[in-house]
Amino acid sequence: MGFSNDSGNPGFFSLFLQVTCNCFTISNGEMQDVGVGLYPSMSLLNHSCDPNCVIVFEGYQLLLRSVQEIQIGEELTISYIESLMPTRERQKQLMRQYCFECDCLFCQNQEKDAEKLAGEEHAWKEVKDAVNEVRYPKSKEEWEQVLARFQKLLSSNTGCLPDTNIYQLKMLDCAMDACINLESWEEALSYGSRTLGPYSLYYPGFHPLRAVQLMRVGKLQYSQDMLPQALETLKQAYNIMKVTHGTDHSLMQALMEIKEQCEAIMRIQ
Repeated sequence: MGFSNDSGNPGFFSLFLQVTCNCFTISNGEMQDVGVGLYPSMSLLNHSCDPNCVIVFEGYQLLLRSVQEIQIGEELTISYIESLMPTRERQKQLMRQYCFECDCLFCQNQEKDAEKLAGEEHAWKEVKDAVNEVRYPKSKEEWEQVLARFQKLLSSNTGCLPDTNIYQLKMLDCAMDACINLESWEEALSYGSRTLGPYSLYYPGFHPLRAVQLMRVGKLQYSQDMLPQALETLKQAYNIMKVTHGTDHSLMQALMEIKEQCEAIMRIQ
């Protein structure tokens, strides 16, 4: 390839920057990052913090799904970054990684920034540091350490941080993950249930992250024999996921299976 730097040698750094700016993070069924890939045609899509399309994966296959009504001639947009971050953090990441500032209405209005950083600053900064220090625990002991730290913070921050604070929300997510890995289903459900309100606030309409979270909580409710609640939660997940993933997606098939199991048990009872 014809990339050169000032010394006349191949410009590998220039090539690296192009790859970094145009690659996509590959996620699994639960929207957890598992790798990166290059999809040239999708790299033509521009960014919006309030996009009309989302990207989901089926294995390594990238699927572009519309999540808003799109008019003829309207530009298709995706979000290059996690939209949960406050405006200032989104702008910093976009400039650092993609070398531009976003001027979408979402950014101009600093949409929901107050809710995202609600609560006492000293408390959410401590939680932010704790969440950022979590490094993919592998053993039971590591998960126990993560959970113990978050249990302590959640207890000490009662009344200081609402669940809508994004760092509190991330901590609840991490605590739920820890409990699932430790097979503490009831406690996992208690944390997961607290995330649904904030997820609805920050991911309104059709968003794959909200669909996946509803499915996870619905499965936990099902495991605790809370069948009416589980069915309602799974129905909400279904209504979103049929738009964000499509009916043929493997995750949608898994959701439909557990939903049908729940309905069958309720018919018998």
